[in-house]
Amino acid sequence: MSKCNWKLTNEEYEFIKGEVCHIFKKYKVKCIPVSGFEIASNMKITLVAYSGLSERKRKKAIEVSDDGFFPEEDGHEYIFYNDNDRSYERQNWTILHEIGHIVLDHTGHSEHEEDEANFFAKYAIAPPVLIHKIGAESPYDIYETFDISLEAAFYAYDYYLTWKRRYDRINHLAEYEEEILLLYKKTA
Repeated sequence: MSKCNWKLTNEEYEFIKGEVCHIFKKYKVKCIPVSGFEIASNMKITLVAYSGLSERKRKKAIEVSDDGFFPEEDGHEYIFYNDNDRSYERQNWTILHEIGHIVLDHTGHSEHEEDEANFFAKYAIAPPVLIHKIGAESPYDIYETFDISLEAAFYAYDYYLTWKRRYDRINHLAEYEEEILLLYKKTA
């Protein structure tokens, strides 16, 4: 997961948010914290932890990515992820990032695919509408509720505040946000 300087268009952001909502609906994601492990399992994606690989294969996997990657072999999707020295939070983020690549049909031929997958993971792991639903008043509320790293919680809170200013101004949710709330309402 490299950082790119690419800025996605508003249309691309909206499309990705809609895709996250579609995945939540299709695979009945309605629990906080959001689990990439569970989503991958429901999508029939085989998860392969680096620790389960032979030493030779583990070294090759790390050469491909320190965090994780997805190859498609024989028509089946896999996500390889580093569980050796990564926290659960980082592993979950990595899996959601790789799911983003799969859902967005990435082929590795576009430089901004990393930005798209990063945004997919960011939005899936803590959608602003759910942050609002829990009444988060600080990054620490997000950290505790969404089971993400403290650093990610600060980013999510900043993103939430931007979202909230827009919501307070227009007092209207996007269709995908209403659909996400409906999923979570059914479990309340």
